[in-house]
Amino acid sequence: MTREALWAELARRIAQVKRPHPVRVAIDGVDAAGKTMLADELVAPIERLGRPVVRACIDGFHNPAAVRYRRGNTDPEGYFRDSFNSPRLVEVLLGPLGPQGDRRYRRAVFDFRLDSPVDAPMEKAVTKAVLLFDGVFLLGPELRPHWDFSILVKADFDLTLARAEVRDARLFGDASKVRARYEERYIPGQRLYLSEVEPERHASVVVDNNDVLRPLIEVDGGP
Repeated sequence: MTREALWAELARRIAQVKRPHPVRVAIDGVDAAGKTMLADELVAPIERLGRPVVRACIDGFHNPAAVRYRRGNTDPEGYFRDSFNSPRLVEVLLGPLGPQGDRRYRRAVFDFRLDSPVDAPMEKAVTKAVLLFDGVFLLGPELRPHWDFSILVKADFDLTLARAEVRDARLFGDASKVRARYEERYIPGQRLYLSEVEPERHASVVVDNNDVLRPLIEVDGGP
């Protein structure tokens, strides 16, 4: 399957999900698996099917650095358990777009680069909207009930590390610092998540993205 064919197929399936509120789609996966790219590329085909899209990501819901690194800067368990503010994500975005919500939402609450809260504007979604939300650790028990459709993007750690060395070099300084960060904190933290949560069991669709030019639907839970 080409990337374009995959986007079209996933867009079709997402657009078919009917709820009396916006459809909330999780795009989960390990760091540098290709989640953000997939989410961005799904916007246009979903909108062509008549469903307006709300785009947001987990980066807008970090905890402050004092919370994220309270177990230490390189601690994998701290990455898994302390990085993100799930209650606020539910409060300002997933809940308002859910069955008991008023569709008034915010896309972000925190800027991790500035280590400061952000005053994102209040917006209102139309009922037939689709939320495309990408990030790590999205299929854990605290967030899982709030998704109407979920995609797990898979890629082997040797490939995601190579991608991260290119993508994150500016953020961390150089490729060697990226590799050290991933090997000490991010990859072990992701292994904890994969072992404890088993996200493949919960995803609507699992996409093998080892070959970004020809991704594969590996597990298909419908619709």
